[in-house]
Amino acid sequence: MAANIKDKEAFQRLNFLYQAAHCVLAQNPKNTELARFYCFTQKTIAKRLVLRQDPSVKRTMCRKCCALLIPGVTATVRQRSSQRQRATLIRCLSCGQTKKYPNNPKHQLWVDKPEAQLENQLQPEASPSSNNFTQKDKPDKSSTVAPVIQDTAS
Repeated sequence: MAANIKDKEAFQRLNFLYQAAHCVLAQNPKNTELARFYCFTQKTIAKRLVLRQDPSVKRTMCRKCCALLIPGVTATVRQRSSQRQRATLIRCLSCGQTKKYPNNPKHQLWVDKPEAQLENQLQPEASPSSNNFTQKDKPDKSSTVAPVIQDTAS
């Protein structure tokens, strides 16, 4: 499936820009403007080509100023606990934007669920049109049973 990726060159460019932003901050943590430029370029390319980025990549970029969020360098990370849930708070040091993520061990992203994967989804079969049925092939209306809908949400 990896060989059939649409816009493979664009994903390679996005990957390069993301790695370049990390390398810039690793060499000189004060050079946040260049890393922000790389992340902004990455975001605009993804928007222009309508490409979906992995949630782990999007979580490490500030939505407001496009800075790369590295704990202790460009962001602060705090663990908060309330009566209902635990959460991780990530605050950008450049613009002050705060992100809040649930810290539930049972929480699973939609992308990681099996039904989100394209190869696991059922493809609708091509059904013949009703004009192609002969009189003996048409189902009897009295023998049809209404489908049972089950509640899968639990």
